[in-house]
Amino acid sequence: MVVNPDGARMQMEGCIIMGLGYVLSEEIRFEGGRILDDGFATYQLPRFSWVPAIETVLVSNDGLSPQGGGEPAIVNMGAVVANAVFDATGVRIHRLPMTPERVLTELRKV
Repeated sequence: MVVNPDGARMQMEGCIIMGLGYVLSEEIRFEGGRILDDGFATYQLPRFSWVPAIETVLVSNDGLSPQGGGEPAIVNMGAVVANAVFDATGVRIHRLPMTPERVLTELRKV
């Protein structure tokens, strides 16, 4: 049962964007025991300009009670992006975030 369709869509889309951030850009770097990424200037959160259009399809099942809707979108993003990179390049990336530099490093090994 979808109680609030607009809220459910926003939750799903927000979690997809959050998951993409974890996979593509978010990283806390350390040097000599000191945190280098201690603010928004250096910690790379996803930007709306990075995000493609997202189409959310809600499927209502009135036989089920309302449940959380955003969490499933976060946990899949690593596999989604890793498999897209593999499909495009034949290279597996095993470390997050999957930055362009890390992808290029793995491509050079091939």
